[in-house]
Amino acid sequence: MFKSYETELAGRKLVIETGKLAGLANGSVLVKYGDTVVMVNVTASKEPKEGIDFFPLSVDFEEKMYSVGKIPGSYTKREGKPSDKAILVSRAIDRPLRPLFPKDFRNDVVVVATVLSVEQDNSPEVAAMIGASAALSISDIPFGGPTAAVNVGLVNGEIIINPTEEQRKISDLNLTVAGTAEKIAMIEAGANEVPNDVMLEAIKKGHEEIKKLCAFIQKMKDEIGKPKFEYKSFAVDPDLYDYIERNFSEDMKDAVQEVDKDTRDNNVSELTEKIEEDIAERLSEDEFEERKQEIGEAIYKLEKKCVRDMILYEHKRVDGRALDEIRPLSCEVGLLPRVHGSALFTRGQTQVMSVVTLGMKSEEQELDGIDTETAKRYMHQYNFPPYSVGEARTSRGPGRREVGHGALAEKALVPVIPSVEDFPYSIRVVSEVLSSNGSTSQASICGSTLALMDAGVPIKRPVAGISTGLVTNPDNPDDYVMLTDIQGLEDFFGDMDFKVGGTEKGITAIQVDIKIDGLSYEIIKEAFERTKTARQYILDNIMKPVISEPREQISKYAPHIITTQINVDKIKDVIGKGGETINKIIEETGVKIDIEDDGQVFIYSSDEEMAEKALGIIEDIARVIEVGEIYYGTVVRTTSFGAFIDLGGGKEGLVHISKISKEHVRNVNDYVKVGDKVPVKVIEIDDQGRINLTMKDLVEEQN
Repeated sequence: MFKSYETELAGRKLVIETGKLAGLANGSVLVKYGDTVVMVNVTASKEPKEGIDFFPLSVDFEEKMYSVGKIPGSYTKREGKPSDKAILVSRAIDRPLRPLFPKDFRNDVVVVATVLSVEQDNSPEVAAMIGASAALSISDIPFGGPTAAVNVGLVNGEIIINPTEEQRKISDLNLTVAGTAEKIAMIEAGANEVPNDVMLEAIKKGHEEIKKLCAFIQKMKDEIGKPKFEYKSFAVDPDLYDYIERNFSEDMKDAVQEVDKDTRDNNVSELTEKIEEDIAERLSEDEFEERKQEIGEAIYKLEKKCVRDMILYEHKRVDGRALDEIRPLSCEVGLLPRVHGSALFTRGQTQVMSVVTLGMKSEEQELDGIDTETAKRYMHQYNFPPYSVGEARTSRGPGRREVGHGALAEKALVPVIPSVEDFPYSIRVVSEVLSSNGSTSQASICGSTLALMDAGVPIKRPVAGISTGLVTNPDNPDDYVMLTDIQGLEDFFGDMDFKVGGTEKGITAIQVDIKIDGLSYEIIKEAFERTKTARQYILDNIMKPVISEPREQISKYAPHIITTQINVDKIKDVIGKGGETINKIIEETGVKIDIEDDGQVFIYSSDEEMAEKALGIIEDIARVIEVGEIYYGTVVRTTSFGAFIDLGGGKEGLVHISKISKEHVRNVNDYVKVGDKVPVKVIEIDDQGRINLTMKDLVEEQN
């Protein structure tokens, strides 16, 4: 049955329709926000997926190029693999939803958000996040929502909900916040050094809108929501778990209390074998094999409980650190001799090497998406090879996690990257994770800052990143312990991974992942304070002593740049027919050349002499000949009535015999010869473009 629900969001109409499309999905909605239209369909498998110990949720944000009136730029002229932007949106949709499914649920759930139409003022990402919650809420899939999301901007100091395209261009904040009616469930932000208190206020204002949207979706659920289907529970047998906890909890506490990750993992593996041998003696061989996965989950649950209880009740961390203590830190720069900039940042057993490459402006990344961004000059990529966690498998290219971590580091650094006018290079940074024990994305931020300064990129200020974790009492959410600089185990078993990158002035990036139903404002405020203190410590005591500011010169292996500005009308002359002229300059000098539509010319070369030669040729070609100006030209031919002078750029002028000297000239060749360089002054450009010059008047002026 078709139903339509309408509300207002940021002064614009928001409509959610259901019952007309995709009738075989478990839940389907069409979200209309202005002229932006997103269809969200959710489905669940009838049976659980066997052999897994996690909830198999998949989210796909599908960018359809027809939504913005474009034909895809690929060879096949159809949408291919998801863009990085689509992957990031899929992750943003996933994160607030995942904690609200039952912990013992193992059925496949797939959320597909298809963008059908885009009005740039109204975000399809926000529409998709709202639609995913609505579709799940009215479906028969077990889900503890609703949730909702908004985008928040900061324009001229004013906090704006769902800013328009023009407002986004000048906004100092791009914040996406999601939550339930009670708590914050997800934060994703890029910011221009925004202070903690302003960021918290933006989150609170976003949450006020989220509360209204959750009530709106709850109304839909109450009126047309389907009863939730029953599912097979994969909760661990309480008797089995009680036995393992009763007999092995002290052993597990001893096993996990170890600074070194490999030693701790070996301790847990040995204890796991001991527990399995004990249980195998109590069960038949067939029953043991049948329950082996469940036994493994019970052991994992015990390990998790021991780690959490130690933190929550004893304020002890597995590596012996204080709750606000950062792991041992070190860094160095200039590791690689031939690259343009490099750095190594180490935090405990997490180690990241970042490498910078400087390229031509034309080497920026081209984007083919549904928003108005068509190119990206600063590119940050993150690689997480299997050897970084000691696994023996081949790399299969970047997955969603790698894309997400690279984007987070990119957001953190974009606010300090110099403008193209100040530094006319494309910049690529690659962060290679060499060893991982948590917080690799934050190590990437630190290492990449160092590498950029090593490369001589004049960044505004250094950026550092740090992550805080959380362990809450399930019986009392107000009883919690916060941890600074979480390692892998504390991330896996904890309730929050609150990542913040920023400078000494303020926040530049946030990404928050949680495993509980939400965060209070108090927790968020404390996380901001913790990360600011830790960030300042890293900047002052670890990074600045190694390199305090960008190098004055870029690497000798990087392309050096000379810039000039030419008249727009002269661009075609510099390029030449079919690129003939510019290609000849490149062939003659060995340089690389970029010409912008506004007449800016960038000449890239490691040979300064050749760069200057190319500049001279281009300026000659682009020279605008003006009456009254003085030029140095070359005599190209003489006649009985005067001499023709090459002024450069294919322009010739005539010095009439009467204008060669103040003396009477009988023979032109007595005064100038072909090949001579002579100063001349333009005295006239006639209607046909013929240029008349004088040498005599110039001499008279100089005298």
